[in-house]
Amino acid sequence: MDINKIKELILPLILSLTLGLAPFFPEPHILGKIKWVAGGANGMQLIDWFDLVLHGAPWLLLLITIVRLIIPEKKDSGQTS
Repeated sequence: MDINKIKELILPLILSLTLGLAPFFPEPHILGKIKWVAGGANGMQLIDWFDLVLHGAPWLLLLITIVRLIIPEKKDSGQTS
């Protein structure tokens, strides 16, 4: 793997492991929110949805970065019609 690709992963990975999982005990916060939504989201208020987005955003960024690194970019042939 190219060193530049690894560098692109560092920030999303750090964000996911810190903000994405905080607070860590008794369970990562994002897991509690996902369980809540999977259980029907009964009693969730707007602040809970915002919290889910806040803790989920680093994971989404990490996923997008990984997909961008795996799928090769289409090279422009430089020819115009």
